[in-house]
Amino acid sequence: MSSSEKKHNYAIRVDNVSKVYRIGLAQQRYDNIATAMLNAVRSPIKNLKKYRSLYRFTAEELAAIDRTEEADDLIWALRHVSFDIEQGEVVGIIGKNGAGKSTLLKLLTRITPPTIGTMTIKGRVSSLLEVGTGFHQELTGRENVYLNGTILGMRKQEVDRKFDEIVEFSGVSKFLDTPVKRYSSGMRVRLAFSVAAHLEPEILIIDEVLAVGDASFQQRCIDKMQDVGQHGRTVLFVSHNMPAVTMLCPRAILLQSGQIVADGKTQTVIDEYLSGGRQNTSSVSWDDPADCPSGSVARLRAVSVKDASGKLSDHFSVAEPVTVEMAYDVVEPGHVLMPRFRLHNEQGLHILTTIDQNNEWSNAARPTGRYRSSFTIPANFLSTGRISVTASLVTRVPDKLQFRAEGAVAFTMIDSMGPNTARGDWPGRFEGMVRPYFPWQTEFQPAAEPTAELALLNS
Repeated sequence: MSSSEKKHNYAIRVDNVSKVYRIGLAQQRYDNIATAMLNAVRSPIKNLKKYRSLYRFTAEELAAIDRTEEADDLIWALRHVSFDIEQGEVVGIIGKNGAGKSTLLKLLTRITPPTIGTMTIKGRVSSLLEVGTGFHQELTGRENVYLNGTILGMRKQEVDRKFDEIVEFSGVSKFLDTPVKRYSSGMRVRLAFSVAAHLEPEILIIDEVLAVGDASFQQRCIDKMQDVGQHGRTVLFVSHNMPAVTMLCPRAILLQSGQIVADGKTQTVIDEYLSGGRQNTSSVSWDDPADCPSGSVARLRAVSVKDASGKLSDHFSVAEPVTVEMAYDVVEPGHVLMPRFRLHNEQGLHILTTIDQNNEWSNAARPTGRYRSSFTIPANFLSTGRISVTASLVTRVPDKLQFRAEGAVAFTMIDSMGPNTARGDWPGRFEGMVRPYFPWQTEFQPAAEPTAELALLNS
């Protein structure tokens, strides 16, 4: 295949797309009922004008909007977004709330048009953007399968052929002839996802389907999306579930404030998402001795966090080790010192305290000079989240604090899946402040042979 042919082998092309909303005015209040009723009579024409002013722009306005950096009455939901997704790609869309993910999906599913730019989609699209989208509350589950399948583009014969498979996957067969209004939100999303997933579209667009549903349903969703991707269909998956994105999507796109800030390999993009926007907090140092946290015996000069290769880093996979180090000067000789670190999570909970028990110095008086003390957190020990490190040092006799630097450095532990991790290939929630990998032993014990009496009775 030539490079020009490959260039056009795309399922989705987004070219310089922006979506702008104009903010409306506050609701007008009336002093009396007569004025309110008169306004109700006039409201159809007024509402039409208001709609046009809020959502429609002339060519001149579009050109002016595109040059506008900020305006009090404009909101840029998306701004100059461009990317291509090739046929058969499985791509994750990630970002904080309000980054523009849902707006992008609504543009791709033609719910709303872009203000500026063009979008090209090749193939039939099936989407699941909200729980139970397209379901009629008064109809039964069975009737909604046909209704929703038709809305998504399936023929009745196609729904007939896949009906049993749809119902089995959803797990709501017992309630199939019950009105959907009596379903829980989990039951609705299970049935809606099942219909969307069995449409066999060329492009499947899913927004946070794993946010609702129990663990077994989440696993079935992930298995189904993997199956869809393996059959050469294009999947666009929006989620805050980073393990699921990592497992499903070789590629990810990071949105921030309506713009693409990263597009590439999933783990690289997730790393940027979790650590982006924050100042690098992997090291701190004090060049001027007068500014150092210090006492009469010792003063702190630097604290750092390093990876296994010795490079500074402020984000790590839970499956890799983390080394924390402090450098300090002893300015008064003859004291036994005890350097220590305390680790807290982002909720302020105390995870652990560790002290220097190096045999060479644990009970030895130290001469003046520069020292470096460090410890290494082993792989598969800490759980995910932001970890802050407090460095301190005390003299042992007398027991006196020399310095303490609260939250001197911080780093982020990033989720990781794999055969040698505590999570393994489990995509669901994994709670706890620590996440050690424990080798498990499982033995199969076949059922006991029936006794002679039981064998006689059963004969």
